[in-house]
Amino acid sequence: MRLIIISGRSGSGKSTALNQLEDEGYYCIDNLPASLLPSLVEKTSGHEFKLFQGTAVCIDARNAWQDLANFRDIVGSLPDTVERQVLFLDAQEVILIQRFGETRRRHPLSTENIPLAEAIERERELLAPISSSADLTLDTSQMTLYELRDTIKQRLLGTTAGKMSVLVQSFGFKRGVPADADLVFDVRMLPNPHWVKELRLKTGLDPAVQAFLREQPMTQELYDDISGYLDRWLPRYREGNRSYMTIALGCTGGQHRSVYLADRLYQHYRETLPGIHIRHRELE
Repeated sequence: MRLIIISGRSGSGKSTALNQLEDEGYYCIDNLPASLLPSLVEKTSGHEFKLFQGTAVCIDARNAWQDLANFRDIVGSLPDTVERQVLFLDAQEVILIQRFGETRRRHPLSTENIPLAEAIERERELLAPISSSADLTLDTSQMTLYELRDTIKQRLLGTTAGKMSVLVQSFGFKRGVPADADLVFDVRMLPNPHWVKELRLKTGLDPAVQAFLREQPMTQELYDDISGYLDRWLPRYREGNRSYMTIALGCTGGQHRSVYLADRLYQHYRETLPGIHIRHRELE
């Protein structure tokens, strides 16, 4: 039996993730009391639930605080036959505040005496036992609804037991380092195509930009160092039962250098790592 537990702060995209899993054939329940997980697993392990791909539940700050505090013990009490994954969604606080302002919905922890910003911070504290137990954490600050749905399909549903899902992501430092990155490589020391007039409006996927960067001796040296590190240590991560790995490469704007190197790494590993994906954050 496969059980996916979705959690995260309000406004981070939990409903979107749960809806996507329902579309993929999962039996889904929103706002399940964490203490009922063992009973739910026992029930959905029955023959009548075999038509579903698995069970997905959303557990968030609306739970009793005692259950949230005991989350790790509750999950640990589940039978070993249950293939469980915990997905934690989050976003920058300024983004969460903005989303609540756009939807005009009330935060579940806010009251007349607790303003929105304080409720969001309180929610982070309540959900700490879940976030620290998560197999996969996604920062949805820069994701559209469609990008989140695609990410759920690729990274959560595209990974089978015993396999490691690897995301190679390019980004721009001017918009911040991805919060869910496991390894971050700074490639800003490379010559910047932005300062070449003919290349400024192109990207690292354009042949002209790729040719420019290949001509720089430093580019190959940096690529060899990064790929050499990954060649040596990615298998060790996998041997440690790591299910998800995000490798982020950043330049100033996330348009040229990081895109080029991220794409080279993706092409290098796509044959040997079937669970590899690529995302160019700033190009999206």
